Amino acid sequence: MNLREHIVHGYHRLMQIRDTPHAIAGGIAIGVLFGFTPLFGVKTLVAVLLAWFCRCSKLSAAVAVTFHDILLPIWPVVLRWQYIIGYWILHHQLPAKFTKDKFLLSNWLHWKTLQLVWPMFIGSVVMALPLSLIFYHLTLNLVLHYQRKAEEKTPHS
Repeated sequence: MNLREHIVHGYHRLMQIRDTPHAIAGGIAIGVLFGFTPLFGVKTLVAVLLAWFCRCSKLSAAVAVTFHDILLPIWPVVLRWQYIIGYWILHHQLPAKFTKDKFLLSNWLHWKTLQLVWPMFIGSVVMALPLSLIFYHLTLNLVLHYQRKAEEKTPHS
């Protein structure tokens, strides 16, 4: 299955979720928001829990979080942008260049790692909030349109 077929298949499965358009769109927005965060082991779980708490579609939240796997080849670039944005917000200056010694495994196993992850998290929220709002409205309109067309095709008795 190529990328286009995968997207079309996912679109049709998403439109067939039996929930309100707001709940589906809200789940997508939550999934997009958490898909950008550097919470690598738990972002799907956190997105599904927040979708449940907000009474949005848990399935659409999980789909949106995992849809970020398409960005996997460029993910290091996205993480770097997030770090730069977050560092600038926190320190009002651009970060120094990374050196090879910052990427040693021993450096990642200390609490100092939060000095890297916290700016990245702040930057991810700044990047993801506008995208989440855009995807919410886009999904809401798509679901409303899809459900209207399906309702027109259904014979009324």
